[in-house]
Amino acid sequence: MNDRFPLAALALAALAALVPGPARAKEPARTLAHDVYFTLRDASPEARQKLVDACRKHLTGHEGTVFFAAGVRAAEMTRDVNDKAYDVSLHVYFRDQAAHDVYQEHPRHQQFIAEMSGNWTAVRVFDSWVETSR
Repeated sequence: MNDRFPLAALALAALAALVPGPARAKEPARTLAHDVYFTLRDASPEARQKLVDACRKHLTGHEGTVFFAAGVRAAEMTRDVNDKAYDVSLHVYFRDQAAHDVYQEHPRHQQFIAEMSGNWTAVRVFDSWVETSR
């Protein structure tokens, strides 16, 4: 048996500790996705854009928001599975339910509803816990 073997094994173990191993998969982050689909009485391009603009004005920048998007339905998407029963969609993701709950009662959110709800024939809300990569 070679007397240097234990020393070589220790040297290899020390070297292995210095070399980074395979990257560990990061845990997915759990986020509350608040997706809202508006059907409008007046669904003209101007009315749809007015709602998108109001979303941007009143519903952005709330504490605990991690993602915001609003836009019009992609009319060119016409597969049988595409839901075509809405005109504008809103997507606000929150870090937790507490942030969502504060947003719901915030004066800017209430102002948005007061200003825009007169043109809504239907509002569908889908709240779900989604996993996102960090």
